[in-house]
Amino acid sequence: MAGSDCPGCGSWSRRIHSSYLRFPADVPSGGRRVVLCLRGRRFLCPVNSCGRRTFAERMSGLTRRYGRRTERLRSTLAAVGLALAGRAGGPVGKSLRLVRQPQHGAAARRSLARPGSSRPARRRCR
Repeated sequence: MAGSDCPGCGSWSRRIHSSYLRFPADVPSGGRRVVLCLRGRRFLCPVNSCGRRTFAERMSGLTRRYGRRTERLRSTLAAVGLALAGRAGGPVGKSLRLVRQPQHGAAARRSLARPGSSRPARRRCR
């Protein structure tokens, strides 16, 4: 039986509390939109003194926390935005059916981490 580590205390739990569905966007295949249906599980922490009662399992490598896109789509959008110097990446991403709205290409570029930094780049005020 599968389980997950509690992010609060690090203890292993197999006790499932509930489950939920996620529908992250992914890179189109053959010009058609791909719909992923991921079932995420919530587990109960076995340690009574832990601050977390329940926690969700991580889907590392596939999505980020609270993410609505897969890592593959996020990196593709960032590459298009960087290759086309930002604003031009939005319409191109829309024509490739990567995004529905052109401004999402620029948002993906802004979310990239700066070299040598673990934080995403901030938008600069003019």
